[in-house]
Amino acid sequence: MSVIKEFLRYNRQTILPEIGDEGQEKLKKSRVLVIGAGGLGCPILQYISTAGVGFITIMDFDTIEIHNLHRQILYTENEIGQRKSLVAKEVLSKLNPLIEVEAINEKLTTENASEIIRQYDIIVDGSDNFETRYLVNDTCVALQKPLVYGSILKFEGQIAVFNHNGSKNLRDLFSEMPNPKDVPNCNVNGVLGTLPGIIGTMMAHETLKLILELPTLKNELILFNTIDWSFTKLNF
Repeated sequence: MSVIKEFLRYNRQTILPEIGDEGQEKLKKSRVLVIGAGGLGCPILQYISTAGVGFITIMDFDTIEIHNLHRQILYTENEIGQRKSLVAKEVLSKLNPLIEVEAINEKLTTENASEIIRQYDIIVDGSDNFETRYLVNDTCVALQKPLVYGSILKFEGQIAVFNHNGSKNLRDLFSEMPNPKDVPNCNVNGVLGTLPGIIGTMMAHETLKLILELPTLKNELILFNTIDWSFTKLNF
């Protein structure tokens, strides 16, 4: 019965010659860690789960607040005050009962990063601060794990794939972590609610392509301005 359900659920992507049954099996066997279940994490988690990524872990220690709801579309007012990772796990399990979903209700730290990250095939960074981004990057480099990176602010987003098949990493682009006080952030400068949906979906797309061994970004940073729809790809 599960084979029939899988066929019916995934048929519209398995008929793509670039994917097929073999590609779907790759998705089913893959293990992906998504760090952050906020604005970027929500669409990332939705799309990789419905595409059939077989084992997904959500890592987030934050709770749902009312100001999250305009962009973090896994949650409703009924869940305010609850842990994002636990609510997201419940939602994803309903979206696709054919996959396994795990929640880690902890902050990523220098003490636990290696132990956690080493268990996964691909790491997706949906965090919202430089300390976590650099910790994730450096751990992925040490463990030779590919990393899908994204960031958002106001109407603009960035996306890159780091440390895949010998490609460069975040420190090759920005060698040192900037002082957070010198960098604008969404808490102060704001973000339009649809922007993380756009960038997060692009990150999910690159994640799926990595698993399927399709061409992905390599030593390239995409800058996407959604005010004038300017799309710039920088080589580094």
